[in-house]
Amino acid sequence: MSARRATHAGSWYTDSASDLSRQLDRWLGAADLSHGPARAIIAPHAGYAYCGACGAFAYRQVSPVVVKRIFILGPSHHVRLRSCALSVTKKYRTPLYDLKIDTEVNAELEKTGQFTWMDMKTDEDEHSIEMHLPYIAKVMEDFKDQFTIVPILVGSLNPEQEAQYGSLLAKYFMDPTNLFVISSDFCHWGQRFSYTYYDRSCGPIHKCIEQLDKQGMDIIETLSPTAFTEYLRKYNNTICGRHPIGVMLGAVKALQDQGFKNMSFKFLKYAQSSQCLDMEDSSVSYASGSLIFEN
Repeated sequence: MSARRATHAGSWYTDSASDLSRQLDRWLGAADLSHGPARAIIAPHAGYAYCGACGAFAYRQVSPVVVKRIFILGPSHHVRLRSCALSVTKKYRTPLYDLKIDTEVNAELEKTGQFTWMDMKTDEDEHSIEMHLPYIAKVMEDFKDQFTIVPILVGSLNPEQEAQYGSLLAKYFMDPTNLFVISSDFCHWGQRFSYTYYDRSCGPIHKCIEQLDKQGMDIIETLSPTAFTEYLRKYNNTICGRHPIGVMLGAVKALQDQGFKNMSFKFLKYAQSSQCLDMEDSSVSYASGSLIFEN
């Protein structure tokens, strides 16, 4: 099977390897290592002009010397999917270098009977996984031949399915050589997103959006899947990676049920594409955080 092309390079981010490398270096250099080594990160997937600097705070927590395999869980934006899907290709191209897919783990996951396969068009149309590839390539560049990736497209799962997939993936979370990248933007606010929740007591609209997002982020930090589900039901916040986040929380819950209590998630950066002041405005929010296993 031919490699998946970097279909969003040149539009959502630069396709110049040298420019991209310098840009990522600059953003990573501005972020602090404060909650690592990460076992999982939540990071945004919009165009780098909007969220590249924010994403660096998650990737700064990654310890490349430890990581051998990177699972990337991205929400499906273009196809209706009620399960999770794997990539049929053997490698993903980036402007920096190609990333090799872990076909052995794909085979293990297929054997569970719970995973389907993306066709190449679905794979190449989707940006939620691709936008993480340059950051992964950059962070891992000193070990470029020593790691593999496992891209997983996450469909519109119900809470029971999120728990089920979390349980399936929990054993991989336990391995310190595995890293999970959870791809999500936060609130998509505005009439073009059909979401205009506004509590005037918060002040300007952008402050209300921030308060709404921060409430969700605080709940994610508690690592409670039921509390996150209740929050989404109450506010319908348009967090596009809510299902990948739900799978991560399901994996954590499965590990907690097995007696592992030493996990800690912390958000490190929050940003908005613009500050909404009236009902005609729109914005997308971004957040970066890291899950660690404490000793």
